[in-house]
Order: sequence, then C-alpha cells, then structure tokens
Amino acid sequence: MGIIITIIIIAVLVIAYIGIYNGLVRSRTYVDESWSQIDVQLKRRNDLIPNLIATTKGYANYEQETLAKVTELRNQMVSLEGDTDRDQMMKVSDQLSGSLKSLFAVAENYPDLKANTQFQQLMEELSNTENKIAYSRQLYNSSVASYNMKLQTVPSNWVAGIHHFTKRDYLEVPEAEKQAPKVNFDEFKGFDK
Repeated sequence: MGIIITIIIIAVLVIAYIGIYNGLVRSRTYVDESWSQIDVQLKRRNDLIPNLIATTKGYANYEQETLAKVTELRNQMVSLEGDTDRDQMMKVSDQLSGSLKSLFAVAENYPDLKANTQFQQLMEELSNTENKIAYSRQLYNSSVASYNMKLQTVPSNWVAGIHHFTKRDYLEVPEAEKQAPKVNFDEFKGFDK
C-alpha cells in the first residue's frame, strides 16, 4: 500500500512539474509572438514610408530636411530588421514616429499635398499602422507581465530556475511622450462659453 501511495505522489509531482514547465514555455512563446506582431507592423510602416516620401517630394520642395530625416530613420529601421536588440529597434522606431508626425505637420503647409488622394491614403495607412504598433506594444507588455509573474511565483520560479528561463523587459514610453502638453489658456480668451 505504501508503494502505491509513493507512486501516486511521484506521478502527481511529475505531472505538476510538466504542467508548470509547459506553462512557462507557453508564456515565453506568447511574449515572442507578441514581439513578432510589433515587428510585422514596423515592417509594414517601413514599406509605406518610401511611397509617402515620393508623394511628398513633389509638393514640399522646401522641406528636404524633414524628408531626409524620415528617410534616414527608415533606413536605420530596415537595417535593424531581424536584429535581436529590441531596445535599439524601439528607440529608432520612436524617433521615426516623431519624424512622421513632423512630416504630417509639414503637409498642413501644402494644401495641394493635403488634397492629394494618394497622400491621404498613405497618411491613413500610416496612422492605422501606428495605432497597430501601439496596440502590439500593449500586448507585448501584457505578455511580458504574465511571463515575468510566473518567473517570480512559487512553484513555477523553481522550474524556471532549473531550466534557465530569463526575465523579459517591458517596452517603455519614450521620455518625450511622457511630458504633458502645455496649454496656454490665454489663447482662448474672448471665446464665449
């Protein structure tokens, strides 16, 4: 009778160990898959930018510096594709997002460009892609939170230590985006409520 109980206890422990290990692998896979979604959206944006620049060049002759900056950052992103340095990739991506905002602001000075159907479609595609990148970043951070939590809680932290599962870092918001916008209420004087 004692042998049967011992066998049952060992079987339960083995099954629990396998379940914990598989849960860790599943969580790590979700993290990798969510990073892959970011990568797909970054690639999509990189593919749209040359068309946007080509369309803009015909109208915004005096905005070469802005166009050159977008092109330079896009080329940096392309060179980082497949690179494992996620922090560097996100840093360049954040800079590129800022430069694209500048490019969209430039378009405000060129009514013909704003009216161009191709430019409008490209802006809409890029805007949708930027939203998908933001969503993908949220998904990545949620996946990382779940995975890291398993690495820190008992008993999964024991299994994680044995099999060398490592903590993943969150994607952080760039410092420039953390700052609250400055609003000047003097601009609104004279408006009736």
